Amino acid sequence: MITAEDIKQQIESGIDTAEVLVRLDGNKCLVAVASTEFEGLRTIKKQQMVYACLNEMISSGELHAVSMHTYTPSEWDSQKKLGIPGF
Repeated sequence: MITAEDIKQQIESGIDTAEVLVRLDGNKCLVAVASTEFEGLRTIKKQQMVYACLNEMISSGELHAVSMHTYTPSEWDSQKKLGIPGF
């Protein structure tokens, strides 16, 4: 059985300097990821980087659906003051 910690570790191992929040509901999850690697990237590229970390879990069926929010460190700091959506 997959855990939120498993998902968090997968993302952290694939994206440098990532700060990760995970909310898991069965085989569906919501993730919020902040990383310096996201600087200057479009949203779709950020999402592709996160999906690349989780691809094995998704293809095995352990993880069925992933919703995500991606942030640069400055966006993350601003968003934390407002509250991360879904957390």
